[in-house]
Amino acid sequence: MTSELPEYYFRVRENGAAVFRIDTENRQRRIEMDQIAVINIRNGEVKPQGQRTLSDADKAEIARWMEARKALLAQRDIDDIHRAVDYLNLTTQWAQSKATPEQLEDVTDRLLLAMHDLRSVLVRKKADRFGKE
Repeated sequence: MTSELPEYYFRVRENGAAVFRIDTENRQRRIEMDQIAVINIRNGEVKPQGQRTLSDADKAEIARWMEARKALLAQRDIDDIHRAVDYLNLTTQWAQSKATPEQLEDVTDRLLLAMHDLRSVLVRKKADRFGKE
């Protein structure tokens, strides 16, 4: 652990985070985490905890974290899609070279429906993009 702790800690939750202010300036030199807010990344809502009023520094740090978090989540989304393309290719190779007839029977209908659904959405979205150009 580094000798200097950050001033804020963000405990990630499903749709955002709980925000804590870190305090080590006490007699016991213990790390105290005082929850100051809860944030919702989806709608941008910041709820101070209790009767607390957030300082400008609190608000600025929360806004900075929210922007960084949104960028990270967007990057993860596109990484997941790139992995899905790899999985489709690996699935194709598996179906062609390794799958038993029983295994294919187990997954073929679900794969075909999922791929048909994906193809329909992609074709419609591509047509929409061409229509706007």
